[in-house]
Amino acid sequence: MTEIVLETVEDVAPREALLDLCLGTERFTKSSERLREGRLPARDLAFVARGLDGRLAGTVRLWNVTAGPGKPALLLGPLAVHPWFQAHGLGAGLMRTALDAARAQGHGAVILVGDAAYYERFGFSAHKTGALWMPGPYARHRLLAVELEAGALDGARGLISPTGARVTQPSLAELLAVEMRKSA
Repeated sequence: MTEIVLETVEDVAPREALLDLCLGTERFTKSSERLREGRLPARDLAFVARGLDGRLAGTVRLWNVTAGPGKPALLLGPLAVHPWFQAHGLGAGLMRTALDAARAQGHGAVILVGDAAYYERFGFSAHKTGALWMPGPYARHRLLAVELEAGALDGARGLISPTGARVTQPSLAELLAVEMRKSA
């Protein structure tokens, strides 16, 4: 049995290792990655699944974006499940947890780039993404969305852009000050 919980700081390194295993370094070339770069996931919308031994078995994150001007939404991804746990419903469990939490927080829509055959069971389709586009190359037929609130994507058009909080980076002066204190 697995447990799905909010991601913690301690999960970041194992999460990256899991993503490397499942998706490889090609994940860094995707248009969705351009929307995540330098940003934090949406608050309380990053989840991990743990196996019985406590190790990371799966992950999913949601990110704040805008679906064109004035249309707030979330971007889902990446969703990954360790090969040992695949085909047992863990990916579906992570999806339902993420979507339910987003709905409970009052978010109106979730967008992703993925396989329609997999994601349609969660309500995703390309029905309202025809006038939207991603930064960089992507397969248009794989741009999918689900409305958590009816009409949330009505009239959505334009570039999907990141709106989430930025990852804070220390300045060079701050890094040097830390190193100076260490050597003193």
